[in-house]
Amino acid sequence: MFARSAASVGKARDFATTVVGRGDRTDDIRVCVSELATNAVQHTPAGRRFLVRIICNEGVVRIEVHDASGGTPRQCAPADTDDRGRGLLLVSAFADDWGVSDRSGPGKLVWAEFKIQAAAEASCWRPVPGCRAPGS
Repeated sequence: MFARSAASVGKARDFATTVVGRGDRTDDIRVCVSELATNAVQHTPAGRRFLVRIICNEGVVRIEVHDASGGTPRQCAPADTDDRGRGLLLVSAFADDWGVSDRSGPGKLVWAEFKIQAAAEASCWRPVPGCRAPGS
């Protein structure tokens, strides 16, 4: 869980790197975690937290960002001079797939998936203090 603050975006990126390690998709994953965490910080109600979950399974890394905000995120078509509105365009460009799902409780989860080489998958299961692998 991360607090609703700008500093949490960097912490979420660092968390993703710790979990997935270094590999051919690490930078793509970090960019997408950064964009989805930024959206969560901007749209989550004050006093609420957001959750970043990373699942590695069968050649796919799935990142999920759970937040308590309402509404469905959508890709924008920003003008060249706009300083906002490119986050989901970047997620769409870097991830192999992405979407929005309901979750229990208020809000939603936004997810992105990345195909990885089988050898890279092993790095996702390194122990991370305070974290558990899915199903454990």
